[in-house]
Amino acid sequence: MKLHERKTLEGLTLDEERALYNLNDAVVKNCVFAGPADGESALKECRNVAVEGCSFSLRYPVWHAKDFTVSNCDMDEKTRAALWYCKSGVIDGCTLGGIKALRECSEIVVNGCKIVSPEFGWRCRNIILDDCDAVSEYFMFESKNLTLKNVKFNGKYSFQYVKDALIEDCDFSTKDAFWHSKNITVKNSVLRGEYLGWYSEGLTLINCLITGTQPLCYCKKLTLINCRTEGCDLSFEYSDVKADISGEVLSVKNPKKGRIVADGYGEIIFDSSLYPCKGKVLKR
Repeated sequence: MKLHERKTLEGLTLDEERALYNLNDAVVKNCVFAGPADGESALKECRNVAVEGCSFSLRYPVWHAKDFTVSNCDMDEKTRAALWYCKSGVIDGCTLGGIKALRECSEIVVNGCKIVSPEFGWRCRNIILDDCDAVSEYFMFESKNLTLKNVKFNGKYSFQYVKDALIEDCDFSTKDAFWHSKNITVKNSVLRGEYLGWYSEGLTLINCLITGTQPLCYCKKLTLINCRTEGCDLSFEYSDVKADISGEVLSVKNPKKGRIVADGYGEIIFDSSLYPCKGKVLKR
C-alpha cells in the first residue's frame, strides 16, 4: 500500500449517496457517516484509502475496496453489509455491529475487533482473524483458507462448509460447528456446544477441550490428539476416527472404523447400527 501522496479528509459529516465514491490515495479521519439523507455506499470502489477513527451508521459503506485499512472505527447495528467484495485490506481495532459485515472478501486481516454481526464472513477467502471477540450466526459460512488465533466466539452454526482452516488458542461456544467442513485443524482451544463437527472431513483437534452432546458423528478422517471431553455422550457415531483422549468419555456409540483410546468410558454402545461398525474402543 502506498504511504505517500495521500490527501486527508478530516472531521466531515457525510450522509449522501456514494459520498466518497471511487476515492483514491486518501486518509479519511474522524468523519461521521450518518444523517437524514440516509445515503448508501459511502466508500464504494475506494483504492489505497486509510479510514481512521470514523463512525458509520449507513448501509454498505465499503464495497469493492482494494488496498485499504479501516482502523479504530465504529460501525453500528445500522451499518448493514459493511464490507463486501473487498480485497487486500486490514480491519483493526474496530466495532463491526451490522448484519453481514464481511462477505465475499479476500486477503483481509481482522485484528483486535469486536464483532456483533449475524451472517459474518460468508464465502470469503484468505482471511486472518486475530484477537477478536465475535457474536454471530452461520459464522464464516462457506469460506476458505482461514487463520484464527485468540478468537472468542459465541453463537450458532459456525464454520459450516469451511475449507482449509487453522484455528489456534480460541474459545468457542457454538452449536453445529464445522458441519461439512474439510481440512480444518484446531489447536489448544475450547469447543463448547452441541453436535460438533458432523459430516466433516479431515478435521483434526489437538490439545482441545470438547464439551457438549453428541459430538463428532458421521465424520471422515477425524483425528483427536491429546484432547479432553466433558459431557460428551453418544460420541463418534458412524465416524472414521483416530482419537487419543485424556480422561473419560461419557459415552461412545457405533464408531464406523478407526481407533479410540481414552482413560475410561461411562458407556460403550454397539447396537442398532445401520452400517457396519468396526471401530475399536480401547481403555488406556
